[in-house]
Amino acid sequence: MSHEADNRPTPLEELRVVEISDRLAGSYCGKLLVDAGAQVRKVEPPQGDPLRGFSATCSPVPAGQASPLFCYLNAGKSSLSVSPESQRMKADLAGADVVILALSPSRAADLGIDPQRLLADAPRAIVVTISDFGWSGPFADRAATEFTLQAWSGCTGFRGDPAGPPISIGGDLGEYMGGVYAAFGALAMLRRVQRGGPGEHLDLSMLEAITAMQSSEWLHSQLLRVPPVRRTLEVPSIVPAKDGYVGITMVTGQQWLDFAAMVECPQFEEIPQLRFQIGRWEYRDFIYESIGPWMAERTVAEIVELGQLFRLPIAALGNGATIRDMEYMTERGVFIENPAGFHQPRAPWLMAECGPAPVRETPALGAGNDESPWQPREYATSTAGAELPLQGVRIVDLTAFWAGPAATHLLAAFGADVVKVESIQRPDGIRYSGGMRTDVDDWWEYGWVFHAMNTNKRSVTLDLGSDEGRGLFRTLVAGADVVIENFSPRVMDHFGLTADVLLKINPRLVVTRMPAFGLAGPWRERVGFAPTMEQLGGLTWVTGLPETPPVTPRGACDPLAGVHAAFAVLAALHFAERTGTGQQVELPMLETVLNTTAVQPIEAEVFGKTLSRRGNRGQGGALQNIYRCAGDDDWIAVSVGDDRQWASLVNVIGALSDEGLTTDAGRRERADEIDHVLQDWFAAQPLDATVELLAAAGVPVAPVGSPSLVTENPQLRARGFFESLEHPRTGPGLYPTPPFALLTGQQQWLLRPPPTLGEHNEDVLRDQCGLTEGELAHLAAGKVIGNRPVGL
Repeated sequence: MSHEADNRPTPLEELRVVEISDRLAGSYCGKLLVDAGAQVRKVEPPQGDPLRGFSATCSPVPAGQASPLFCYLNAGKSSLSVSPESQRMKADLAGADVVILALSPSRAADLGIDPQRLLADAPRAIVVTISDFGWSGPFADRAATEFTLQAWSGCTGFRGDPAGPPISIGGDLGEYMGGVYAAFGALAMLRRVQRGGPGEHLDLSMLEAITAMQSSEWLHSQLLRVPPVRRTLEVPSIVPAKDGYVGITMVTGQQWLDFAAMVECPQFEEIPQLRFQIGRWEYRDFIYESIGPWMAERTVAEIVELGQLFRLPIAALGNGATIRDMEYMTERGVFIENPAGFHQPRAPWLMAECGPAPVRETPALGAGNDESPWQPREYATSTAGAELPLQGVRIVDLTAFWAGPAATHLLAAFGADVVKVESIQRPDGIRYSGGMRTDVDDWWEYGWVFHAMNTNKRSVTLDLGSDEGRGLFRTLVAGADVVIENFSPRVMDHFGLTADVLLKINPRLVVTRMPAFGLAGPWRERVGFAPTMEQLGGLTWVTGLPETPPVTPRGACDPLAGVHAAFAVLAALHFAERTGTGQQVELPMLETVLNTTAVQPIEAEVFGKTLSRRGNRGQGGALQNIYRCAGDDDWIAVSVGDDRQWASLVNVIGALSDEGLTTDAGRRERADEIDHVLQDWFAAQPLDATVELLAAAGVPVAPVGSPSLVTENPQLRARGFFESLEHPRTGPGLYPTPPFALLTGQQQWLLRPPPTLGEHNEDVLRDQCGLTEGELAHLAAGKVIGNRPVGL
């Protein structure tokens, strides 16, 4: 990629967006659209977006300046400070293609903004609302924060040493997750509108977006017939070396055996349970005592280098002070200048034919008030019905594990026809990583993450190592709109199926590649899973208790990378439909994570402060924590966002009514004292009744439960987040949907269960490749296709 001025077009030129948001998720959604070339007008209240004054390290932001985080999220937007009922505002809403409304239903009502009325005035508009629980359901008007939503989602409940509290993920990751889902949804609906279909109120629930960050543990319990998962830590995970911490991730049994060889502990091979992550927890003392001396003798750099030789995902831990200087960042030019005087990660996608918009100035409050309003679009009369937005898009999906399948899961739910290509030589590894049934013959059909992320898809097995397999693959590519893969880069090179080859077959194709560390650069050959990215990108550094090693967020960045990829696919498809030109799209997983941890290197550069772990206390002076309740291992997450919520909390607990605590600053100064009082009070209270008591008083609160039990959440049930499907081998199950309410007229998101291995070989290869019964039999005999892994 060249670093001189980028004259390439942006993928979303001409798109007009109005953003009304008082939270990170709305700002990030707008930022993603700006990066891709949209014009975004941000409507702010008279005092400005609260993020203008926010610093995660609590550093003072000089009066009249915007905080670095605000500049990162809002560079290149224009700012309107106009009242919602003004003519100016009405005119901009009428001329926008997309309206991002990141407000609670009651806050939107106070401002007089109603999605249904907007659609009545502009029937082709796309109104995306981002709210804590969604606009419907029993919790719709409850107070919440990202911290309490993590607890509701089950995401917090399985992380941490059982001897201590559950641990929430640091760094507002859920807000970024909600923002990228909203940006994806806006582009999906745009495709329908541009094909003559109607607009839509797309109702995003932050709770559902955050629930997608846990690995569908309820399916784990059901499919593997195990009790609800309890909290643990990966073993080994973050281990002290001679000069710092090293992050270790092992997903497969083979990786465990290779690790045993690397650390010179042959005794590990003799205990079969250790091949599964889940089995290592009981042996944690034995494992740490065995590897401790070996680790203590070596530096982080030495262990990382050795890890590469063994093809193991091992990484140094990044933080705000070190991320920018890693060789990956410097050699690939990842950090670019923001006009406000700091460096930020570039857009998380790299396209061959399109460039991102350059990073422009951050607008002063109301600086865009004099811009002329947009003229409403002229549309031909609507002819198309309200079909699914991605109807007719054909995707050949080579992805495996969690991040890639999360991308195609979302595309398939919105109507794309996704053909998943595996092989009987190498089925998708997530079918049997993490645990397996020993009482069934077809144990590879019981992988819970596979089940969760592969609904609505068809499965074909093709051995791409054979000439016949590659030939059939090329035929599928010729009729496709998108090919997507997340192997390490050398796999497609080895098969001779790189983007240039595929684009010769089909010049309109969007070839999407999701390598861990980019297609070029110093770490191209490195292996990495989501936890590796979380470790390098700083997320792990801010997760955990201050007095113990950092804690890995456990793969939450897999779906995060997946949704970024789905967004980039739609942006590139938009360009292909406008110009007839396909292209390669590269989404290094590490760079999607950096876009969500940007506040760490930015605040380190601007304020000289490095964010670190604060347990469950949160950054930026948030008043929040997890407290133990009266029951057996019952925990409650409580958060106070403003003076009114504080007054409500004080009222309920009958203590802390001290004058000095009525302001944010006063509370911050005496946070430890407040904590002790709350700890004592909650220790005597029953969990569920206390959650309801505080919720009724308007305090953000949640029980911290097992992720396996989230199917009982009344809000998720009421909104239909889980849909029931019958799988031919495993029977009925509850499957996760996209985090949006159903579209107008839609009955359900999920139309078919996850496919069994090679289930659709005949349908797809007959219909799309024209094969006869005889040819299919010949391919099966030669193991080019099949429905049972080789050797079983």
